[in-house]
Amino acid sequence: MGLSVYVFPGAHHNRFEHALGCMHLAQKALASLCEKGVAISTEESEALQIALLFHDIGHGPFSHAIEKALLPGIAHEQISEGLMREINNEFDGALEMALSIFNNSYPRKFFHQLLVGQVDLDRLDYLKRDSFYTGAQEGNINSSRLISMMQVVDDQLVFEQKASYSLEKFLLARRLMYWQVYLHKTSLVSELLLVKILDRARLLLSEGKLLDGSKHLLTLLSSAASKDLFTTHLWQNFVALDDADVWYSIKQWQQQEDFILKDLSRRLIQRDLFQIQMQNSDFKAQELAALKKQWGAVYQDSKVGEAYVFSGSVTNQTYSSDKHKLLLMDGAGNIIPIHQHESFTALMKYTKAQTQYYLCTPKN
Repeated sequence: MGLSVYVFPGAHHNRFEHALGCMHLAQKALASLCEKGVAISTEESEALQIALLFHDIGHGPFSHAIEKALLPGIAHEQISEGLMREINNEFDGALEMALSIFNNSYPRKFFHQLLVGQVDLDRLDYLKRDSFYTGAQEGNINSSRLISMMQVVDDQLVFEQKASYSLEKFLLARRLMYWQVYLHKTSLVSELLLVKILDRARLLLSEGKLLDGSKHLLTLLSSAASKDLFTTHLWQNFVALDDADVWYSIKQWQQQEDFILKDLSRRLIQRDLFQIQMQNSDFKAQELAALKKQWGAVYQDSKVGEAYVFSGSVTNQTYSSDKHKLLLMDGAGNIIPIHQHESFTALMKYTKAQTQYYLCTPKN
């Protein structure tokens, strides 16, 4: 949830709870499919549960919020697979099938589709869980009904036609949760501020400056070898990190000599956040240049102006017909992608990516 807790005070749940929830839903889904005659071995059942238990192990502190700032050039999925391989070696190959399901090399594709897809067990858990802890009722989906409507045809995951309305509710819930919770403008600006802090700390460390803070965090920020996370054993520092390491470091950085790092850290701790403007079109370069000059004059330092005025964009695409197609089985037993089904015509807006552009500046 990143820093969503700045907006939704109840959002203190963590990845471990989510991983257990995913494994629990896997047990329910496998039991439902077996009742419908789908042959699933004990080994396959165990492997899917392991894959779901480990699927998010590559996430670091604050989840997606600082993923790129903490380890530039490497995605959390790559870290998850790398850590699973380390564990697999430790347990003499016991995770081989789970790994093949995770990386989609297992021949029975529906196992990977239960793990990664348009409507997968991961999303079925986090939408309902995040809705509960934030109080945003829009995400309260009927995961049990969706699981009961799953079927396997030619080793592909499909949904029975009578699931169409539940699928519509799911897609709508995901769309609303992204704009209302995950990309809420206050959550977004606080997470952007956090990224700015880490980027500034990385810059100062590259210039030879000494910083107080978590040893593991400083090691990662000082390293330029993030793409070689496993060959350089940097992963040992990565897995030792949690949110507390980052908070401790930011608290320490409030005492640093560098004004930008010191002030940004203070702002995040005291919730003295930047203001953020959101609009449907990009902000003009001339406008950004003028604001940077203006704020540089306020602080009598052009570097501060450059650091304190920044823009970007966020995109939300609820359903993509190009990847992980959501398959529906009609009354005649025909399998078609849901976007080709007559009931989906009212939902075509979900297939289009929606982009919002933001501009962040200090408050007046």
